[in-house]
Amino acid sequence: MENIDIIKKLLKKNNGIITAKEVEEIGINSKILTRMIEKRIIERVSRGVYISADTLEDKYFIIQAICKKGIFSHETALYFHDLCDRTPIKYQLTIPSYYNNVLIKDKNYQFFYLKDELYEIGITEMKTPYGNKVKVYDLERTICDIIRNKKKIEIALFADSMKRYAERKDRNSIKLHKYAKLFNVEDEVRKYLEVLL
Repeated sequence: MENIDIIKKLLKKNNGIITAKEVEEIGINSKILTRMIEKRIIERVSRGVYISADTLEDKYFIIQAICKKGIFSHETALYFHDLCDRTPIKYQLTIPSYYNNVLIKDKNYQFFYLKDELYEIGITEMKTPYGNKVKVYDLERTICDIIRNKKKIEIALFADSMKRYAERKDRNSIKLHKYAKLFNVEDEVRKYLEVLL
């Protein structure tokens, strides 16, 4: 099997996305990717990240291919959980405090840093609008995150998100209080829920 065919097979397996690192890990020189770009088989979407030419560009999926430890959080997670109507202005991700990534300097992203034991709480998988799976914090973790950072969020967005959460039938009050204790926002959570419920 030729190298291009091997890479095409890997692209298919990876939902149309591949990294130069993955190509090198299977023993193929990454220069082959340049030839594939010239033949219009793939397109470069970021440094070391490529998508097949016939793949729709799923920004959320690509972001996590570049920033593997990034978990969609805060306003981006609100969007995934249908707790707000607008798509995020900036992609917001939470990463471990020691993690470094090429996207950190990009103004289209906002990163929140946490120590490992808090970073891992509430990670779940959700589908993007294109049907690809990405890691997002769950509903209750997202509520704790926006309460912790309410001064950085528009008042109307914060109020609407809290109201929508209170109206959700799938909300988990026990999990929310457990997370609130871990993130030191118990009083605020209690205060908002008393008003809304």
